Amino acid sequence: MTDKLLDQLPFLNNTRRNHALEHATLKVLEECYPGTKMAGVSNPKGFFLFADLPTEVVTDAVLKAQKRLAAGEAGLAIHPHCGTNVVTSSLLAAASAWLLLYGSSSTRKPKWYNYLFAISFAIPVYIFSEPLGPKVQKMVTTKADLGDLAVKLVESNGYGKSLVHFIHTEN
Repeated sequence: MTDKLLDQLPFLNNTRRNHALEHATLKVLEECYPGTKMAGVSNPKGFFLFADLPTEVVTDAVLKAQKRLAAGEAGLAIHPHCGTNVVTSSLLAAASAWLLLYGSSSTRKPKWYNYLFAISFAIPVYIFSEPLGPKVQKMVTTKADLGDLAVKLVESNGYGKSLVHFIHTEN
């Protein structure tokens, strides 16, 4: 149901597909170049890939990732180091701390020990909510079914001592 609702907004639908392709590309590159520092950021027009790798290598990885997703390897769309994981756990921990501090109808200012109690509650919430991040990725922030999404161009530019690649996509 969430998937169908999110599909109604082309901006989000394209971003979710590009996010899945970004993750799949990172995983393909990690298989060939373990230990290489990489990161990505998606948007409706494609995604940025920060990696000191040649354009040809990135292009091959993007095309391979696209084929593997199309062949049904939906697990490639979920990445263990995605920001969604951190955001999900952080929001839940922050919400639990806020509720403990300000959720009651009391108008008095919390005492110092209330903050300690809230923190001691928020930390386990953060830890135990970590498995939710990949589920949120699967249901909300990525879409492994790329549909008619096509890679149009891989553009690379130097940025300081690093390379930034932009993978242009379109439907």
